[in-house]
Amino acid sequence: MSDNPEIGQFIDAAGIKTNYHDLGEGAPTVLIHGSGPGVTGFANWAKSLPVLSEKLRIIAPDMLGFGYTETPDGAEYTLENWVKHLIGLLDALNIEKANLVGNSFGGALTLAMAIAHPDRVDRIVLMGAAGVSFELTEGLDFTWGYTPSVENMKKMLDLFAYSRDLVSDDLAKMRFEASNRPGVQERFAAMFPAPRQRSIEALASSDEDIRGIQAPALIIHGREDVILPYTNSLKMFELLPNAQLHMIGKCGHWTQIEHTRRFNSMLLDFLCDD
Repeated sequence: MSDNPEIGQFIDAAGIKTNYHDLGEGAPTVLIHGSGPGVTGFANWAKSLPVLSEKLRIIAPDMLGFGYTETPDGAEYTLENWVKHLIGLLDALNIEKANLVGNSFGGALTLAMAIAHPDRVDRIVLMGAAGVSFELTEGLDFTWGYTPSVENMKKMLDLFAYSRDLVSDDLAKMRFEASNRPGVQERFAAMFPAPRQRSIEALASSDEDIRGIQAPALIIHGREDVILPYTNSLKMFELLPNAQLHMIGKCGHWTQIEHTRRFNSMLLDFLCDD
């Protein structure tokens, strides 16, 4: 297992044995992955970790229910519990205040954290984010309803990427194997059961609460995203008082992979701006 690049180190965070990567020095910045099947913090952010960690302390955990973080018996997958897990991680690492970068599901968690614990949050980045109410898309329904097979994984990856050149058979096979590890599918199926509109609402914060977030916010979204609509980011931009919005054309749900250099540059410019 130690040869697996997705496994970093483990720490007890709010009673949960948590897998995380901790790289670089500088302002603590937590990268929170999305909710795709078989996802890990490392897989989600692999192209950004080496660049961002040149100027920031980058922490990329596997959140409760995902990746190689252990799932306690009877764990309940709620926004409140994910916030508790994230606070537990910051406490375990003796981090008083951190930047948060949230991808998709991670964006919903970022908003919830900034609302519940504004004193622990510096700046926030929301990328293809959930966290507001929207109508369930076919792409998200397929993603949350995924059952393990190489064919289904290839179809899902095709939905994630605007450019089909990014979706190889090797990538589909690798991500299928990650989604098919013992216990992974059982946990995943328990997180976002049908009817899945309920899960969207469960991840959504109220407009009033989002308006109250004072942290500077960078919002990034791919125009061709068919998993989470870019109108989510337009709404967040309207609500967040200290926000900037960047929309990228010819880009799906994978901004950090499809436009890696631009994504990393925007983050460093925003998070390192004194």
